[in-house]
Amino acid sequence: MTDSNDHIEPEEEREGSWLRRRRGAARRTHAGDAEPGGPAVSDSAAGATSQLEPPPPPPPPKAIWTDSHCHLQDDADPASTLAIARTARVGRVICVGTDAESSRRAVTLAGELSGGRAAPSPAGEEIGGSAPPPAAAGSDGVWRAELWATIGLHPHDAKVGVDSLTELLDEVSSEEGFRSARVVAIGECGLDYHYERSARVIQREVFAAQIALATRYRLPLVIHTREAWDDTFSILASEGVPERTIFHCFTGGPAEAKRCMDVGGYLSFSGIVTFSNAHELRQAVAHCPLDSLLIETDAPFLTPVPNRGRRNEPSNVALVGNAIAKVKGFEPEVLAAVSWMNAEKAFGLGS
Repeated sequence: MTDSNDHIEPEEEREGSWLRRRRGAARRTHAGDAEPGGPAVSDSAAGATSQLEPPPPPPPPKAIWTDSHCHLQDDADPASTLAIARTARVGRVICVGTDAESSRRAVTLAGELSGGRAAPSPAGEEIGGSAPPPAAAGSDGVWRAELWATIGLHPHDAKVGVDSLTELLDEVSSEEGFRSARVVAIGECGLDYHYERSARVIQREVFAAQIALATRYRLPLVIHTREAWDDTFSILASEGVPERTIFHCFTGGPAEAKRCMDVGGYLSFSGIVTFSNAHELRQAVAHCPLDSLLIETDAPFLTPVPNRGRRNEPSNVALVGNAIAKVKGFEPEVLAAVSWMNAEKAFGLGS
């Protein structure tokens, strides 16, 4: 989560075999191709069916993007927002908690709008062994992006402590289990020294506590850090870096990017990369290996160019991805595949 929409306004990459296949497929495949349909039906059978009920709506275009970080808890109609995202080829969205209440809301939305349970992704050749699954309409017949949730306490609210967060984690763990509840990470948590809405000492204590929770529950950690790089890495060093760590809305330069990658972190880039004055950030994008890169909207914040001035939505993740693709010199479909594969690895969406 970011407080302001105005936070701040190529290097050749090595390609693995999956990426070469993906780039070739992207050039051969029209961006508007629909997903494979069901089995063939004879004309007579189709005619009989049409007399009984109207044919189902055609599937939307193939889902290729993952929005790795947004906030739909206060969205007036999150179901419609996910439907709009799906028409924009967004297949998966992660709704991030910032305190116990918003985390519980994220879990509830994930259950209500994604069928209440998580299914593993099918194996595939096209994206490193994990291909986007076939689209599926909801019980109301509407196609939507799949929704997942995180549970965390933002540094702004560190002063309330982690007790209620721990209670929620214990509740979900004992009643459903994180997988069934579609909970995929702890966070967002970390340090924000720009606003200091909680005292720094309390922020550090609560950040350390959430690192311990991520380790205890074997969940990834989503980090928010602003003007606090040294303390962020100091606490990670003392508490231990979780196996999967995501630096949300990364806003540093190449030096900070290297520090994140040195501890095995993923860099998640937001709409800030489209801002005209984000030169240093785009340098970090250029230096970030594809296998360490995630793409997010941080909706409803940080609306990317050219939609500045409007409320941000997960459907805009392609605008962020297109900007990253331009910096790195790849086709947008390649970055879409990267967003899908890396979110699957970072958050365990396919396991």
